[in-house]
Amino acid sequence: MTDNLKRIRRQIDALDGRLLDLLSARARLAQRIGGLKKGAIYRPEREAQVVRGILARNRGPLPDQALVRLYTEIMSACRSLEDSLTVAYLGPQGTFSQEAAAKHFGGVANLEPCATIDEVFRQVETGGCGYGVVPVENSTEGAIGRTLDLLLSTPAKICGEVMLPIRQCLMSRSGALKGIRKVYSHAQSLAQCQQWLARHLPGVERVAVVSNAEAARLAARERRAAAIGPKSAAALYGLKLLARNIEDQSKNTTRFLVIAESEAAPSGKDKTSLIMSARNVPGAMHGLLAPLAKNRVSMTRLESRPARAGLWEYVFYLDVEGHQQDANVARSLAELERKASFLKNLGSYPAAVS
Repeated sequence: MTDNLKRIRRQIDALDGRLLDLLSARARLAQRIGGLKKGAIYRPEREAQVVRGILARNRGPLPDQALVRLYTEIMSACRSLEDSLTVAYLGPQGTFSQEAAAKHFGGVANLEPCATIDEVFRQVETGGCGYGVVPVENSTEGAIGRTLDLLLSTPAKICGEVMLPIRQCLMSRSGALKGIRKVYSHAQSLAQCQQWLARHLPGVERVAVVSNAEAARLAARERRAAAIGPKSAAALYGLKLLARNIEDQSKNTTRFLVIAESEAAPSGKDKTSLIMSARNVPGAMHGLLAPLAKNRVSMTRLESRPARAGLWEYVFYLDVEGHQQDANVARSLAELERKASFLKNLGSYPAAVS
């Protein structure tokens, strides 16, 4: 070992010692804040501000994505010193929903798998879990209808969002493509990988199941079967990876919502989600959108869905930029209250950092 290498390693060891001292000091300050706060230990707006501040100061060489993961874990560990945080997600273990929950809340949070999206909402409503993480839309396959329906019918509020790049993997017991006769996966994952499957496994039976984790469980029991899902499912069910990143669209992303009983305060870069319906008169929809344009509020999403209250009646799901406490958003909401036949504010929350 050269003297230069030894010197650099001593510098790294010294920096590690300083980092530990600084992290311990940060944790002690977080504990003091926890003693002063009343109620929730998780403040989504504050954590978003911390991460954005770090990224604004980042000059490399660590990429932004690495720093987001690092600070999420730091805040998760500090949060755990105040109290435990329990988060419900659409299970079982080994799903993209679990990855989204871990990405947002960090590895120290208690993650509770639920069998259905309905159960995630129920756990939050009854106080069984403080927060829930549910999928709401995929960039290639569109909206998750059950999540939209439950947002309409339950009192849950949105307090955060997670953008998760979807990296699909093919896995099996054998570790070889040759001999595969059946591929299990969730219907959306099969749809997201249909071109790859057509090229590499033409004629192989595709079987839709309730989750990617269930697909991995089934593939682990059958010698000639494979599963599509996240890499974590392979490790969980003892499967070998046959291929990585087999999704047809490289930018394939699923958006998840964080739901809770409480709302988030302004963070400086927020979204507000609404559900509304228009009166059955000419130009009614234009009238609903006019307050947003008038007050210079940007709309980032508009989705229609049957209202279930009557034939050919619809409700509209909107995401707009800004917090409901922002003056221009507040003016828009006040006007919408007067014009809409129905309006539900689902909450304001920090826009996803990455």
